[in-house]
Amino acid sequence: MGAPERGLAVSCCTGMSDEPLRIDKWLWAARFFKTRSLAADAVNGGRVRVNGAGAKPSRAVKVGDELALRVGELEWVVEVKALSRQRGPAAQATLLYAEREDSRARREAALAQRKAQPHPAAGAKGRPTKKDRRLIHRFTGG
Repeated sequence: MGAPERGLAVSCCTGMSDEPLRIDKWLWAARFFKTRSLAADAVNGGRVRVNGAGAKPSRAVKVGDELALRVGELEWVVEVKALSRQRGPAAQATLLYAEREDSRARREAALAQRKAQPHPAAGAKGRPTKKDRRLIHRFTGG
C-alpha cells in the first residue's frame, strides 16, 4: 500500500503546471527576486499589480494574468505564460512569462540612460581633505 499517485501536468520543463500558484512563489521561480520573502515584500509594498489591481503574496496567479512589477528603478509588464513551483535556470525562467514590447523598450531606454550617466564616484579624487571633512561634518551634523 503506497501513497496515491498524483496526476502529473504535461509540460516542457519539470515543475511547470497550469494549477494556480501563489504570486510570491511565481515571482521567485521566474527570477524577478532572489528570495520568496523579497517577492512577498514587493507584493505587500504595492510594487506588484495583477491585472491592474493590487495583490497580497497569497494571491493565486494563473496563466494569462498580466503582472506589472517594479524591481528597483526598472518596471516590467509581463504576461504569465506558465507556472512553476521550482526555481530553475534563467533560460527556464524566461519561458514562464512574455514581456510586452512597450515595457521592454522603456526598460532598455532606462538602462541605456543609466549607462550614459557618469559613474557616481567619477569626481572623487581620493581621501577627503580637511576642508572636505569640515563640510561633511557641517552637512551631517557630526
